[in-house]
Amino acid sequence: MSPTAPLILVIEDEPGIRRFLRVTLDSHGYRTTEASCAQDGLKRAALERPDLVVLDLGLPDRDGMDVLRDLREWSSVPLIVLTAREAEGSKVDALDAGADDYLTKPFGAAELLARIRVALRHALKAGAPQDPVFITGDLRVDLAARVVTVAGREVHLTPIEFRLLATLVKHAGKVLTHRQLLNAGWGPEYGFEAHYLRVYMAQLRRKIEATPAQPRYLRTEPGVGYRLVAEP
Repeated sequence: MSPTAPLILVIEDEPGIRRFLRVTLDSHGYRTTEASCAQDGLKRAALERPDLVVLDLGLPDRDGMDVLRDLREWSSVPLIVLTAREAEGSKVDALDAGADDYLTKPFGAAELLARIRVALRHALKAGAPQDPVFITGDLRVDLAARVVTVAGREVHLTPIEFRLLATLVKHAGKVLTHRQLLNAGWGPEYGFEAHYLRVYMAQLRRKIEATPAQPRYLRTEPGVGYRLVAEP
């Protein structure tokens, strides 16, 4: 294992899941460190400075949401939440509190690894100048020129549509909650007007998707928000 490989801190109380994560991550070139409770997890995060944290919300000594909030007071480390909770509200709360992504148990290794790659890629880009041109598939968004094209054809967007798309572009691959997108499009006073967002996302899909009912780029995360797919 390379000493420069990304270090991933797993905070999870179930031994079987910790073992699965350790084997999966080790076999794909990541270094791992583990904690089975909130107190040890926060201590390891401070001492070992991991490149990414995988955090279970159901910990024995403290709620995982408290751990997330504590971490965000002093660290911007990429963080993926694991939850067995089906309630959509807990996912939204975690994302709004600063989580980068979430996975609902049970989950597959391929999905976990894909989310980790996206989170690490975002962290790497955060310290670099923003590339003004984003391309995924046939979609091209020039943030500086405010020009959007699909398969070479320019698409006219309203100012709000462009703000929403630009926000998704800046966080491509990451799920953004309804509240985060409403804040970006209209401001914080509209944080609970989800019907506005549904209307504008439907308009965006009609303009940039070949088949709006089966979107290639703008994916819905039911009850949570939206994700812009970043194709290789």
